[in-house]
Amino acid sequence: MDDKQFTLRGFFIGFCGLIVITASSMYVALRMGALPWPTIFVTVVSFALLNLFKKKPTLQEVNVTHTMMSAGAMVAGGLAFTLPGIWIINPEIEFPIYQMIALSLAGAILGILFTILFRQNLIEKEKLVFPMGVASYNTLIAGDKGGKDAKVLFSSMGGSAVFTLFRDGFKKIPSVFTIFGPSAYTPTLSIWLSPMALGIGAIIGPVLAYVWLGGCIFANFIMQPVGIKLGWFASTEVAVVFKSNLGIGLLIGTGIAVALKIFYSKAKALINKDNNQKSQISNKKLLFVFICILLVVLGITFFTEITFLQAVVSVILISLVTYISGSLTGQTGINPMEIFGILVLLAVGLVWKPSLIASFTIASITAVACGLSGDVMNDLKSGYMLKTNVKAQISAEAIGGIIGAVLSVFILLAMKKAFGGFGTSALPAPQANAVAAMVNGLGNQKAFFLGVGIGILLHLLKVPTATLGLGVYLPVEISMIMGLGAVIVSIFSPKKKNNDKSLSLIASGLLGGEGITGVVIAILSIFVL
Repeated sequence: MDDKQFTLRGFFIGFCGLIVITASSMYVALRMGALPWPTIFVTVVSFALLNLFKKKPTLQEVNVTHTMMSAGAMVAGGLAFTLPGIWIINPEIEFPIYQMIALSLAGAILGILFTILFRQNLIEKEKLVFPMGVASYNTLIAGDKGGKDAKVLFSSMGGSAVFTLFRDGFKKIPSVFTIFGPSAYTPTLSIWLSPMALGIGAIIGPVLAYVWLGGCIFANFIMQPVGIKLGWFASTEVAVVFKSNLGIGLLIGTGIAVALKIFYSKAKALINKDNNQKSQISNKKLLFVFICILLVVLGITFFTEITFLQAVVSVILISLVTYISGSLTGQTGINPMEIFGILVLLAVGLVWKPSLIASFTIASITAVACGLSGDVMNDLKSGYMLKTNVKAQISAEAIGGIIGAVLSVFILLAMKKAFGGFGTSALPAPQANAVAAMVNGLGNQKAFFLGVGIGILLHLLKVPTATLGLGVYLPVEISMIMGLGAVIVSIFSPKKKNNDKSLSLIASGLLGGEGITGVVIAILSIFVL
């Protein structure tokens, strides 16, 4: 381990924090259908605990430590959002524990490997925002230096924390504010009262946020009512299914377009024999990743109900959706990992008819891989800004992900036993419910493939189709708050760089306050409920 960055004390703190964060993330994901981003929480905890030692830590050591903590939470989220669906369909089904551990480990290892492959492109080449990573960086810098910047950030963080406490802890503030109710043609126009989402809308910038908001307005308040009036949709329910599948198609079309651009650039370089292009990843590292992926495929084949060919196809598709996952997280801070699990499952189902256990195995491996490779990119973004040693940070992610993979299975089974199953009022597991509902296929294949085609075309024309797809797919209240964050920045953002910096710190504080409070409430809920 790096004696300045991945330290023994950092490992110990990271390990203890990993256990707590993994357990709380699993619980809140199953009970509330949400995964409170732990990035800022683990950043603050790592910073505080490491500063208790006589030797002051470097910011890079803090960064590596909180990366290890974050990894377990993402694995827990991937499992919680998918695997309980099998017991919602059949409460009596026997799912061997060794198979659950195998799929969890497979997803974690794939997530780590695709992090190695995609980190440089997403963070260094494309320079994606990764709003939670930026907030983590700002928190560390302000906490280390103090002064005016620290006052601005921690004042914003405190206000966000108090608001979240009254909203989620004391239930004195509603989660969603309704502007006007639904009609025969349009859904409810509402806004999510979330400081974190407001901050994300501010950080990602007006272009992405307005495209996101535009997708929402078009899908819900133009396409849906016009389609119903003209008879394109027989009912509101049919329109909602069409809209949802169109949005998912846009996300997948974006990923396909990205893959096409990569293949084109590689082919062009080979044809032109361009040897001057700097390789993003060495041949030695590529060989290592390929061998590891092959071992994962063999492990999936031997320890689960998935056949070798199904495993090969699944892993190829997972490589695509993990890139989309990282790209979405980098642009918007949103990572719908269960949707990627559904999509890979459905794609495999077009060729084979896997068993119920095999179906949920595929979905869960995908969601875990997307969670780990997508959301932990936030930690790697802050590491890039801090000039943290990449090898040390990915090593921390690997340790946290693998430990979290095994731990998450036992926590999931313990909660199943304690609460009597899933899909109940105690543990509704809404995302897993959605996976269970989608096992048999898409609701509207035409809408999905239309979205794929549009997504490919618009992305090649350099339109941010990933955020457009989120606007079409996600609930109205989420898109509205993201758009509001961008509107506020557009109105109040002055030309002076110092004031721009203050707005960035305020936005980071909004993210951090809700993130920290959400995790604390989740931890306390385990012991209270």
